[in-house]
Amino acid sequence: MNDWENLRHFLAVARIGTLSGAARALQVDHATVSRRLASLESELQAALVERLPRACRLTPLGHQVFQQVQAMEEGAYAIERLLHAARAPLDGKVSLSAPPVLVTQLLAGRMAEFRRRHPGLQLAMSAQGQQVSLTRREADVALRLVRPKDASYVVRRIGRMHFGLYASRDYVHLQRPAEWEFIAFDTQFDELPQQQWLLEIAEGRPVACRLSDISGHLAVGRTGAGVAGLPCFLGDADPGLQRLAPDAKPFFRDIWLLVHRDLRRSAPVRAVMDFMAQIVTEQPALRLTS
Repeated sequence: MNDWENLRHFLAVARIGTLSGAARALQVDHATVSRRLASLESELQAALVERLPRACRLTPLGHQVFQQVQAMEEGAYAIERLLHAARAPLDGKVSLSAPPVLVTQLLAGRMAEFRRRHPGLQLAMSAQGQQVSLTRREADVALRLVRPKDASYVVRRIGRMHFGLYASRDYVHLQRPAEWEFIAFDTQFDELPQQQWLLEIAEGRPVACRLSDISGHLAVGRTGAGVAGLPCFLGDADPGLQRLAPDAKPFFRDIWLLVHRDLRRSAPVRAVMDFMAQIVTEQPALRLTS
């Protein structure tokens, strides 16, 4: 029987393609990944990975082993999910992944209330723009702005995040739309729907600055540096901001709540899901009917 830790390190290398990337993902050092990989190849008496100067490439046998080890991993996670779901008491730990704007601007402020309701339950929130795998237990529950296609997930649309244009009430060009300058995302996020919406409205007018997250857009917009495209639940609540161009092209992102089907009846997971849904539906600007 092969050492599962060796197999786990092999999986990371196979998925990421480099020893250093696998080391970062597993939170170990480069030498540990290399040693685990060498140990696995020694156990199997076969080469699984071709080590190139800047990457790792699977051998033909490595590809076959990769498929089998992925199936082993899925079985291990399935057992873990079933055990987690079988825990009836409202205690333990539940992990939640959500877009940064929802974690920092909406969910974090309600954690004291959640703690009062469920004192034995630890909620671990991760602000992540990228999608995580519920199958691999990278999170137990997730909020996303894109509906997932994975058939193993139970998905529910709980809200709708409308966007609008906002600027400081002291913005020097407030009354001169032709001179507006815009606050956008970094170019690496040009595929984001809200970035495309904003740049379409800008129509060639200058971008004053670029930031990687909505909280930064909000902070810079308050200073009068330009026009920001913000979720309305943020912009409308800020007394220092004024909503602009009410006739601008409407834009929104739906908010999806998802859980792996194996965990949907877990009492702790249900408690987290119900609380997340409550937080979103209590915000008038996030309601599906708004």
